[in-house]
Amino acid sequence: MGPDEVLAKLHASADAASVAGMARFGISPDKALGVRVPMLRALAREIGRDHELALVLWGEGLRETRILASIVADPTRITPGIMDAWAGQFQDWELCDQCCMNLFRHTSYGHAKAVEWSAREEEFVKRAGFSLMATLAVGDKKASDDVFEAYLPLIEREAGDGRNGVKKAVNWALRQIGKRDLALNAKAIACAERVKQQDTKAARWVAGDALRELTSGPVQQRLQEKAVRRG
Repeated sequence: MGPDEVLAKLHASADAASVAGMARFGISPDKALGVRVPMLRALAREIGRDHELALVLWGEGLRETRILASIVADPTRITPGIMDAWAGQFQDWELCDQCCMNLFRHTSYGHAKAVEWSAREEEFVKRAGFSLMATLAVGDKKASDDVFEAYLPLIEREAGDGRNGVKKAVNWALRQIGKRDLALNAKAIACAERVKQQDTKAARWVAGDALRELTSGPVQQRLQEKAVRRG
């Protein structure tokens, strides 16, 4: 499927009412057609893996073409330079998280970029660092606990960033690391307790929300059962 056909399909599915409501959810309505993500995923299945098309779609600059690009791109052909360039163009949490979930975490540079971007000043580049930590904690089954434990000082360092895009991703990363196994759960809880002592509203929110989930009965039971299965 060529870019012209893709664009025609997207414009045919445009929804002005959806665009109008995006700002309420922190999604930039600029250059958006209002096509819902499930429809984009269905179109991506129709397209299949097409890296060259992905590069063209990203260049179109629309919300929908960029989300599609993150789905149909080939992770093995994504370079650190492309990751930096795309991350630098994030304008909201949705495109940031879609790229991290659909593409960046599947590259061989995901963990390195999580560390690097966590120290960046730009709101959505920094968010991408913590979104990568969260999605890798769920999806990278082969990584050792040491990899994720090393993220906890970075979470602690940035927990006071009050920007909505950052603090929610910091919290997400902390929660997902703490739900990986019992050992990391204990370390994440200890990290949250330290964050709680920071004298900022953002840090207290990050810690409080994480502690409620990580110490809850369902999470503790699930981790205990997981430990038993592993023997």
